[in-house]
Amino acid sequence: MSVAQISLALPALTEAWSAEKDFKPIGQLSGSVSRSIEPVGPHFLAHARRRMHKRTFSEDDRIQAEKNVKKVEEEDEGEISEPEDPMMLARDPKDWKNQDHYAVLGITRYRYKATDEQIKKAHRRKVLKHHPDKKAASGANEDDGFFKCIQKATEVLTDPVKRRQFDSVDEAADVEPPSKKEAQGKNFYKLWNKVFDSEARFSKIQPVPRLGNENSTREQVEEFYNFWYSFDSWRTFEYLDEDVPDDNENRDQKRHVERKNNNQRKKRKTEDVVRLRKLVDDCLALDERIKKFKKEESAQKNKKRLEKEAEAKRVAEEKEKAKEEAARLAKEKEEADKAARADTKKTKEAAKNAAKKNKRVVRGAVKDGNYFADGEASPSQIENALNDTDLLITKLEVEDLASFSAKLNGKTGADVKPIFQEQVKSLVDAGKLKDGELKSLA
Repeated sequence: MSVAQISLALPALTEAWSAEKDFKPIGQLSGSVSRSIEPVGPHFLAHARRRMHKRTFSEDDRIQAEKNVKKVEEEDEGEISEPEDPMMLARDPKDWKNQDHYAVLGITRYRYKATDEQIKKAHRRKVLKHHPDKKAASGANEDDGFFKCIQKATEVLTDPVKRRQFDSVDEAADVEPPSKKEAQGKNFYKLWNKVFDSEARFSKIQPVPRLGNENSTREQVEEFYNFWYSFDSWRTFEYLDEDVPDDNENRDQKRHVERKNNNQRKKRKTEDVVRLRKLVDDCLALDERIKKFKKEESAQKNKKRLEKEAEAKRVAEEKEKAKEEAARLAKEKEEADKAARADTKKTKEAAKNAAKKNKRVVRGAVKDGNYFADGEASPSQIENALNDTDLLITKLEVEDLASFSAKLNGKTGADVKPIFQEQVKSLVDAGKLKDGELKSLA
């Protein structure tokens, strides 16, 4: 939104205008009231304090500054003050990139976890202690170099971008991985959890899975290692860049430094990925849970293999039993068929023998019946009787032949012919013989 300012002059009063005749009041002034006024406020208190203690302005400011320092110290009574290294106090403020900003403000115990409020309080505490005016008032001849370091540390840590760049290369916040001897038993989880908690500050994905303990499930352990093997870090290492010359005339040098910085960032990024991968590999190699999971997996595989082998053996045994059973049944069937064939053969032979016997009986009955002749049979009568008997036999079924033979058994002479004639009649009635076909039995 833009604001336009217009200059307008007030209209001038005419020469004929007069306050006595032209002024028109629109109200009346209230009556005067008498009130008691009491002087208050910080400026009156400062004036009264100087008058009472007979101090000059500079003396009063110095004493008040000391009281303010004491007040800040009392406010921060719950926080442990960090001792100041004499080497740090003598630092060159121009070498600010190599200074530990958290150490300068005395909050190394917090580092990347320090809140904005903690940084502000630490800055106020340091300023009250190392302000050049306070030094001068106390008679000290120290320069203001460390005060400049304090100001630079506060500038970096209160700027989110600059602080992120500094935290990206803050090696003092790193936790060294434990040795194989140190990381034994439950110490493994305690020590390595600190390492990964420190590394987790660089993760783009939050929250970060923790290492856990000996009771962690296989899914939790796999989630942890899968996360760290595909770790997505926001570290860019810009803080370590070489200063680009602010010289518009030397553009080639400026581009050269920028390319050099980019290459150095990529190199450091690659080295950091390799470092982190080795860190995860070392932790994985010492993790007893992995060995336990592999042992359980091996046992499970062996169990499945044994179950599979047992199942295959069972199936093979069942097939073998089925094969043996089939062979036994086939053998029994073969033996039964063989026995049946033998029985059939015997039956057939017996039937054949019985038929032969019955035929002999029938033929013998013809002889015993004198070949169906009334007197002594002539050769032609004998031949006709035998031929008719053979034809009769061929027309009879086995059962009929046996029945016929039974009827003839023991018959002789004149008793034979009527039996033959009865059998012939039966065959004629059955249509197996023609009437008068057997002339000897007519």
